[in-house]
Amino acid sequence: MNTTIRILLVDDQYLVREGIASLLELENTVEVVGMAENGKDAIAQALKLKPNIILMDVRMPEMNGVEATAKIKQALPACQIIMLTTFDDEEFIVQSLLAGACGYLMKDIPPKDLAQAIKLAHTGMFQLAPEVAGKLIGTLKNKSASASPQPQIETSLTTRELEVLKLLAKGKTNREIAKTFNLSEGTVKNHVSNILMRLELRDRTQAAVYAVENGLS
Repeated sequence: MNTTIRILLVDDQYLVREGIASLLELENTVEVVGMAENGKDAIAQALKLKPNIILMDVRMPEMNGVEATAKIKQALPACQIIMLTTFDDEEFIVQSLLAGACGYLMKDIPPKDLAQAIKLAHTGMFQLAPEVAGKLIGTLKNKSASASPQPQIETSLTTRELEVLKLLAKGKTNREIAKTFNLSEGTVKNHVSNILMRLELRDRTQAAVYAVENGLS
């Protein structure tokens, strides 16, 4: 029996919230348990409802989505937050991911793809819209090139862990990584856990950003 995924919608536009809710009602594995119109409201609703997934707008009054994401992740680390916005500004993308978001998607995403993104986020997978991924990698590479020389990548990682980290930077799932190296998904999961522990990173998203910043993409 499939577990219902509890969703909190956060957007300052009423029609957008209602429209997304109506689309998600067609999915029998998700349930919209609440809505919020700004970052402060999102924090209050998240603490009250404890959703599995939050679809978070970026630009909102009172408090923006990036700040709200950081505060919610501190209080509810198991809650997965997907930024769903019309803004593909590079700084918003980087700030959102560093705040703990597990994805950054555009509002023109097809409904079926949004439903799939929610299901993947529920399993801990991070996702970026194709145009967002390109901008993120370009921005981080430019920053790395213009910055002073950085220390070498963490040498405590094994060769296999470095290979897994490179694929994390490309947004690959555990299943895809396992297929690439002919490993079990359980083994890949262990590699990812070791990477996060040794690099003192919170999640796969931070690992991906770390990999790009250190020239492993």
